Formats: sequence, C-alpha cells, structure tokens
Amino acid sequence: MAEQRTLVLGGARSGKSIAAERLLADVPDVVYVATGGDDAGNAEWADRVAKHRSRRPATWGLAETIDLVPLLETPGPPLLIDCLTLWLSRTMDAVGVWSELSRSGSTGEPANAAATLEERIAGLVTAWSATPRRVVAVSNDVGSGIVPADPGTRLFRDLMGRLNTSISLASDQVLWTIAGRTLPLT
Repeated sequence: MAEQRTLVLGGARSGKSIAAERLLADVPDVVYVATGGDDAGNAEWADRVAKHRSRRPATWGLAETIDLVPLLETPGPPLLIDCLTLWLSRTMDAVGVWSELSRSGSTGEPANAAATLEERIAGLVTAWSATPRRVVAVSNDVGSGIVPADPGTRLFRDLMGRLNTSISLASDQVLWTIAGRTLPLT
C-alpha cells in the first residue's frame, strides 16, 4: 500500500521533484500544486517551469497557489506539492516578514509578522497531519551549509528547518534525495 503522506527532502537540483513525480507516476489524476508563483520575465525560471511541465502526465491537474490548507482539508485526488521551500518564502512575503525585518533592523524575528507566519506554519502542519488525500511534498534541506551572515537569511533557514521537521514528524514516509538517488529516512 502507498504511503498517505510522503516528504521528499534534498538539496537544490538533487532530483527531489523527479523522485516525487515517480512516486505518483501510476496515478492518472494527481493535482500538481506549484507554490513558486509567477516570475514573469525571468527566462531561467520559465525554463525550469517548462521542464517540470514536460515531465508531468497530461492527465495531471495543476494548482498554482500557496493556499495549501484548503487543498489538504478537502477530499480529492492525490496532491504533489512542489515545493514547501517556495511556499515558506512566498508566505513570508505575504505576511510581511521581510519588510518588517528590514524596517526593524533587528537581529531577531519580527514580532507581528513572525506570529502570523507561525500560525500559518502550524495550520499547514495540522492540515498535513489530517489530510484525507494521498500527498507528496518536496522540500529543500537548507540547513546543511554555513551559518548565514545576515538575519533574514538565518531566519529563513531556521524556519525552513522547523517546517521540514514538523512535516517530517507528521509524515508516513520521508525520503532523502541526493545526486539523483533517493533513500528512505527512518
């Protein structure tokens, strides 16, 4: 039997998305959830999006959103969420973390935006834990490098680590992808 909730982790360009797509390759009615948004005018981004589209079966649907909770709460076909890293970045934008951090000049988390962000992360983890759907999510492991020099990048790295940990602990299966190879984490 297939796992209900699977998290696929790895570094940048490690093969995470391909591994996630393979997990659902035999399912005709997957909804591919793209969290990256529209980066109109960016040729490199457009090329990445085109490559992802060309690999997906024509029968798969597409939802371009960061509003993941309603999708997770509603019964339906399997979801492939690609990716939680872009979801976090765009959610940080949406709640004003970056602008609040730059206004405050603080080395800590911006208070108001951070509280809203923590609520959104908690809501996502709750919905992930209880989803009636089969779901596979892709996420970058950004915590294996050096400690970032600036507060904003440190904050993002720390939040990404906490999000990955929370989703991982609420998953039935967690996979690590490195250099195109995928290993189960136990």
